[in-house]
Amino acid sequence: MPRPAAAASGRGGPAHARRARPERAWRRYWPQYLSISPFFLLFTVFMLVPVLFSLFLAFHKWDGLGEMEFVGPRNFELLMQDGRFWLALQNTFLIWFMSTIPMLFLALVVANMLNSAVRFAGFYRIAYFVPNVTSVVAVTIFFGSVFSTNFGLINAILQGLSASPVPWLVNEWTIKIVIAAIIGWQWTGYNAIIYLAGLQAIPSELYEAAKIDGAGPVQLFFRVTIPMLRPIILFTVVVSTINGMQIFTEPQVLFGINSANNASSGGPGGAGLTAILYFYREAFNNNDYGYGAAIAWAVFVVILLFTAINWRLVQRRERGL
Repeated sequence: MPRPAAAASGRGGPAHARRARPERAWRRYWPQYLSISPFFLLFTVFMLVPVLFSLFLAFHKWDGLGEMEFVGPRNFELLMQDGRFWLALQNTFLIWFMSTIPMLFLALVVANMLNSAVRFAGFYRIAYFVPNVTSVVAVTIFFGSVFSTNFGLINAILQGLSASPVPWLVNEWTIKIVIAAIIGWQWTGYNAIIYLAGLQAIPSELYEAAKIDGAGPVQLFFRVTIPMLRPIILFTVVVSTINGMQIFTEPQVLFGINSANNASSGGPGGAGLTAILYFYREAFNNNDYGYGAAIAWAVFVVILLFTAINWRLVQRRERGL
């Protein structure tokens, strides 16, 4: 015997349930959505809106007070012809190269040392991570004193060894060395802790099998440790690239200590002028916010391309092994 009521409910019930289910889900989970809504509101107001406004501003000329003047792509055209911008970009790449490669290599060495059976390993792990949570301004002021040409500790040691003092904060290359040293000192411990976590995740059986096959410490490092750490090395390279392309505080504070220098000049000859420091100078010192926004977006594109290149290179080497 057919049951019309059941048949009717069979035709309309599931569809009605499908329509009602999202509504019930929304009512059921609205407290969770409400609890996370402050993050999205703050992100929208303080992150998304300023980013979109900066893109809008890049096509205008504005001093921060008067009316905006639409200039189209003229800011980007001027940027391509701005020798100062290309100097800042070149300095940024050189400082990144001089700081990142030694920093990551030293971090890997430190991580191997921490991973070995040494006493007070916990203390050393904390000690290596402390520079990363120390104020960048305080660290830069300290390094500026250490590398001071006339009264610095480094030159005092050199003179004690009967060597000539080095004009660290005057010469074009030594300025970059000082900035790279500050960055390396601050981030070596951070990367070492990340590498240490990766080392502790490598199965000990791999090392035991390699030792049985006659591998020594150097072969273990290059044949087992490095291949197993490739994903983590890729992560640190990408993060270091993003951070390295945004160097600002170190040169700004380093050359702001001396009142005779413009804090945003990058030092003598602009040797420490980085892309972000140049953006800051044009936007907030020269009150050209449209041009400053164009510089910021150009730097963003450079960071994106440089990060993608690093990613591809590391991935290609990983596939080749």
